[in-house]
Amino acid sequence: MSDDPRSFHKPVRRPAEMLDRLFSAEDPAEVSRVAHATAVALLSRVREQPADGAVDRLVSFTDQHGIDTIAELWSRSPAKSLPGTLWRIYLLQLMVHDDARTAALLYERGRARLASADDVVAGAPTPAGPDELVSLSDEILRGVFSGDFAVALERAASFCRVEAAGAADLADDHDHTEPDRATAFTARALRLTTFAEDLGAAAALWRRDALT
Repeated sequence: MSDDPRSFHKPVRRPAEMLDRLFSAEDPAEVSRVAHATAVALLSRVREQPADGAVDRLVSFTDQHGIDTIAELWSRSPAKSLPGTLWRIYLLQLMVHDDARTAALLYERGRARLASADDVVAGAPTPAGPDELVSLSDEILRGVFSGDFAVALERAASFCRVEAAGAADLADDHDHTEPDRATAFTARALRLTTFAEDLGAAAALWRRDALT
């Protein structure tokens, strides 16, 4: 993954590091209130009037502003909440944009390793190179704001499972020759697996009108 801070207009924390980063807060209740209020307001307004320009701006937001602005709003929210879910979708998108080559490698390795429908649900073409993975991550995020929200979350969950399988496969490759790299891929596989579980649960909650 590239460490060049010029990749963003605002130099920010790297997305892979933020997968499991925890933030402190002087007033957790207020942070939670603001996170939920902003998530509900943003999603409701755009989904009620999904103008192409508004959706495009939200899809490209992290490319222009980095991840810190969104992190300050939503990253401390519970995984199975609306702001926590939006945070995970944005972080997945930024991880692909930040290192599309690695994302594509993991996806192709995961596709070959998994015996499931996750590749079909995620919706990547065959083969899926860096450009295709960037387009897929944008398409999933676009679905959050202008499509079936639960379907978008299910696609994201499947995407995470494919990527996790690819990361685990690469970890096995490097286990004896590059143990540090193997450890890093194993950690990524575990985090992506957790993300898949969180997003799948959030999709089920949304279908029951219980994701708040």
